[in-house]
Amino acid sequence: MSALEAAAGGHPAQPIRVRRIRFRYDTLAPGPAAAPERHYVQGDLVMSHVVAVLSALFPEGEDFFVRSVRHYADQISDPALSTAIAGFTGQEVTHGRQHRELNDRLAQMGYPTRRVDRRTRTGLARLQRWTVPRYRLAVTAALEHYTATLAETLLSDPVARDVLGDSEVRSVLLWHALEESEHKAVAFDTYRAVGGTERMRILAMVITSFGFLGVVALHTTLSMLADRATYHPVRLIRSLTALRHSPFLTRSVMRRLRDYTRIGFHPDDHDNTALLAEWVPRLFGEQGSLTDRLV
Repeated sequence: MSALEAAAGGHPAQPIRVRRIRFRYDTLAPGPAAAPERHYVQGDLVMSHVVAVLSALFPEGEDFFVRSVRHYADQISDPALSTAIAGFTGQEVTHGRQHRELNDRLAQMGYPTRRVDRRTRTGLARLQRWTVPRYRLAVTAALEHYTATLAETLLSDPVARDVLGDSEVRSVLLWHALEESEHKAVAFDTYRAVGGTERMRILAMVITSFGFLGVVALHTTLSMLADRATYHPVRLIRSLTALRHSPFLTRSVMRRLRDYTRIGFHPDDHDNTALLAEWVPRLFGEQGSLTDRLV
């Protein structure tokens, strides 16, 4: 058993494949003038803005993750973990590239993705200057737990997938979710391998949670305030009510996020082997729904 497998509680390491892929963003709404189509997540006001904000956070966030992990790459002696870091890096770079293209399209549709991207770059630059590398790696592992939790909720819950409708954004998020699930333990295992403590790991999760959720809430609110549809009371109330019952905000999702603060936690405590075995062929098998997107 390799060190990586041991860190994962004995689960065999999942392969991390870097997929070259291209999506069809021109199938989204043609622009701000097309008001009904602008809200591309099943016509839902709030979720359309939330997804746009999250997408705008990803490019700079993914770059930060890659820097944080690669800082320690030459200190890793276990070949399995080194291979996983290479796969993690390749996937995250591709995620950032695809979300930049999506964000350009969302900006054309009236979403403030460029502003969110600039502010994210500024905030992460401050974090880079003011903190030590090991803490930044702990922050990366914490945020990877958020993305993996939301990703596996999307893959495992049909209701969560129905929320996204059938737009190209759904395809992007399914692909992203699969790959987040494939590499969810890499930053965590790197943190452990370089001597990261449980105290710093848990503290980073608590601090990061407040910052991440606050940033998403702030940018989503500002984005919605610039959208005329927000001032339609019936539509706003209907959308907020739907958000309250979102499959991404259930008690089980909240418990899983909090589980990260348990002493001895590992991402593979939530085994996703069967989930990956189902979704890799569903998306990229011979008849996979995204096979034609591969370059």
